[in-house]
Amino acid sequence: MTTETASPQIARKATDLAQVHDVPVRVSAVLGRARMEVGDLVNLGKGSVVELDRKVGEPVDIVVNNRLVARGEVVLVEDRLGVTMTEIVKQNAG
Repeated sequence: MTTETASPQIARKATDLAQVHDVPVRVSAVLGRARMEVGDLVNLGKGSVVELDRKVGEPVDIVVNNRLVARGEVVLVEDRLGVTMTEIVKQNAG
């Protein structure tokens, strides 16, 4: 396959994708989860620690519109936290 025959197909995909560039999505980085009773929840205060189901160094889940799409690591960008993707999660078609 030459570049000349592949170019229109690639250009079309880029054009199709351009139509959704302005669609907002909700992106979340999930550090972990915890289960607790409501009574314990209302007793939390400043300085309380909630133990999560993840260990230090484990990847965090990157979720887009409530769907797991990747895993990554927490990084520090100047004075803010960020997440770098280390693995794309493939979803089953079924």
